[in-house]
Amino acid sequence: MGNFAANEGLSIFVILVWLGINAYLFVHFYMAFLTPRWFYTRVLLGHALSWARAPAACLNFNCMLILLPVCRNLLSFLRGTIQCCSRTAARQLDRNITFHKLVAYMIAFHTAVHIVAHLFNFEFFMNAQLDQNQTLPFILSQIGNNDNASFLNPIRSNETTQTIVMFTTVAGVTGVVITLALILMITTSTEVIRRSYFEVFWFTHHLFVIFFIGLVFHGFQRIVRGQTFQSLETNNPENCSDHFQDWGKNGSDCAVPEFAGNPPMTWKWVVGPMFLYVCERLVRLYRSHQKVVITKVVMHPSRTLELQMKRKGFKMEVGQYVFIQCPSVSRLEWHPFTLTSAPEEDHFCAHIRIVGDWTEALYKACGGDRPEQQQAWTMPKIAIDGPFGTASEDVFRYEVVMLVGAGIGVTPFASILKSVWYKQIQNNQDTYTKKIYFYWLCPETEAFEWFADLLQSLEKQMTERDMSDFLSYNIYLTRWKDQEAAHFRVHHEAENDPITGLKQKTLYGKPNWDNEFSSIATKHPKTKVGVFLCGPPQLAKSLEKQCLSHSEADVKFIFNKENF
Repeated sequence: MGNFAANEGLSIFVILVWLGINAYLFVHFYMAFLTPRWFYTRVLLGHALSWARAPAACLNFNCMLILLPVCRNLLSFLRGTIQCCSRTAARQLDRNITFHKLVAYMIAFHTAVHIVAHLFNFEFFMNAQLDQNQTLPFILSQIGNNDNASFLNPIRSNETTQTIVMFTTVAGVTGVVITLALILMITTSTEVIRRSYFEVFWFTHHLFVIFFIGLVFHGFQRIVRGQTFQSLETNNPENCSDHFQDWGKNGSDCAVPEFAGNPPMTWKWVVGPMFLYVCERLVRLYRSHQKVVITKVVMHPSRTLELQMKRKGFKMEVGQYVFIQCPSVSRLEWHPFTLTSAPEEDHFCAHIRIVGDWTEALYKACGGDRPEQQQAWTMPKIAIDGPFGTASEDVFRYEVVMLVGAGIGVTPFASILKSVWYKQIQNNQDTYTKKIYFYWLCPETEAFEWFADLLQSLEKQMTERDMSDFLSYNIYLTRWKDQEAAHFRVHHEAENDPITGLKQKTLYGKPNWDNEFSSIATKHPKTKVGVFLCGPPQLAKSLEKQCLSHSEADVKFIFNKENF
């Protein structure tokens, strides 16, 4: 239980606070529209009025939050500021995309409730206007037919239809635009679309600009109206609602009620986050115009492109990532890549796996499809935004560390292991970290090629300096062909592994995580072990479960995952 609190306690607290605020706003505004001021509006609409206004308040709150988790520079600044005070609090910022998604789902839910309630409201407005029996709803609908008089029912004629109202009012048009934008943004954010058609996701997600413009202007026409406070003094619904036929007549104590809509409030909720986001984009724009020089391009056989770059004033920490734009490929698209260089190096680099249209175009622009060496002046222009902090920054804050990478997910750990090499071997610098367990799961042998050189160098240097106990690495080939398996069996007795060239032999299949965690817990009592993953969600769930089940009173496994 203690480790569950250490891993998830603050996250659960944040979610509960967020849900609590949503619940409070919903109940508060639901009850607010049950007051006497809204009595006559409820005569027309019933409780559908509250069911429309309560989710609208929650929408304001969540639309205020939705932009903050994607302000990368703001989060990076906050992470650096609070990291020195609380590592647990800093780790919550690494879950920014998860929170962004939760807020988006909440917006979708409240939008659906708001729309359904307003569909009922317009039906009730229409019924009240068409009722010719001189009932209170009909009398209320006739108020405001004279010039400059306030009205309650926005449907002013029985010739009007809901569709006409929807497309001839500010609230109707903006409501349709907001809803369509939201549907497109959410549907194209699914895992399938993002993985297979990233450009579709990227472009439709920028409909958020239209969404926010529509949101700000949605309430400007003040269609939903309540009785004015002055009118309540001359027409108290408690005393006057039963005498509606005498309103305004001589001798009557009840004047004709007057109505007005609330002033629009949404802009007050979202203006702050919108300002922060504009500042964020200005920072990105400034960075995109800073000169970046590609100093070296390496084409790895595993269709992985390595770009080595320099930019004036560029400073990084281990495990950080940048966004890369190539104007000759696309002037609008930015894609995140983990830095594989160490802070101690005089350049920074990224390994880019060629898996989609954008990476394929970048590969060709850098001459990946041409056998001859490309000259520096032929390299395409590159823009860099970042670097940005991730969970991997905290690696050297743990005495014992488990690094787990899957496929190209090994990239943040390349940076960490290079930094280890510079700190421990080149500079004889002491680190708080005393032991690193490194696990790399790969589906094909080609993927080992670009990373094996680094591991071979580390293995050799650490053996020479009698530091072989500092780094334990386990490399797993998760898929292989029959002919490969036969080849590996023949060479198994060789001194070095036939795939990686390392003394440590490649293992086949997947790790038995239960055994690995048990072994580490036994070897390192009274220790906090930092578990870092860059890999798929299924592996994340498995490792998080292991962290919880193997944590005891004297050993704590703290789970950290890379998020993009």
